[in-house]
Amino acid sequence: MQEEPNQPFRAQLVYEQVAEQIRARIYAGDYAPESRLPSERELATLFGVSRPAVREAIGALQNEALVITRRGSGTYVCKELPGRPADAGQLRERTDDSPVAMLEVRLMLEPAIARMAARKSRRSPVAEQLLAAMARVKDIDDPQQQLLWSESDRLFHRELAVMTGDGLLVRIADQIASSMEQPLWQRLRDDGIYDAARIELYVAEHRLIYEAIVDGDEQAAAFYVEQHLKRVSKDMTHLQQS
Repeated sequence: MQEEPNQPFRAQLVYEQVAEQIRARIYAGDYAPESRLPSERELATLFGVSRPAVREAIGALQNEALVITRRGSGTYVCKELPGRPADAGQLRERTDDSPVAMLEVRLMLEPAIARMAARKSRRSPVAEQLLAAMARVKDIDDPQQQLLWSESDRLFHRELAVMTGDGLLVRIADQIASSMEQPLWQRLRDDGIYDAARIELYVAEHRLIYEAIVDGDEQAAAFYVEQHLKRVSKDMTHLQQS
């Protein structure tokens, strides 16, 4: 009798493959503790992938406490390394969605959601409370402020779907909101929003989206969402080394 496989096969995401290669080199001693990793450009060339994929891989390794990134200096192997997982299954359990891929999906969906919400042209007390909460964030390095921003941003984008009055879109938005809770998304987002001026810009963009919806301006609402998501994508995959 043929045995059933314990787990279904799952194709690895590109960033997972890059992270696996870097992780193996760290534990093999090729990248020693406290040493500087090659630049993101060099790693992208070495592995034949895009630089955003390298950025995602480094974010994943940061979450594993294998590397640390110092702004303006580069990425370094941590002095003390955690024990290597016994098998690849332990790593698969921690796998997050690719933030870059998620943003591509959001760029397809959220401008349309904003258009539909603008047709209703109604105010949302929930959205306004979330905007006010975002405006209270001044220091993204503070863990409590990080949490406030994360929850406010995530729920604001979900609320746009609620404002359409369409239950299916709300369920889709729930899935997106769930993905925005993942550690890799939060790591890259927090790295991208690195100062008070960036926070203020994001708050202003969210306000433009909301006011366009309330004014019933479908074209402006869709445009502001698209521009905001493009900025988020650029900031999250910003390249810290040449």
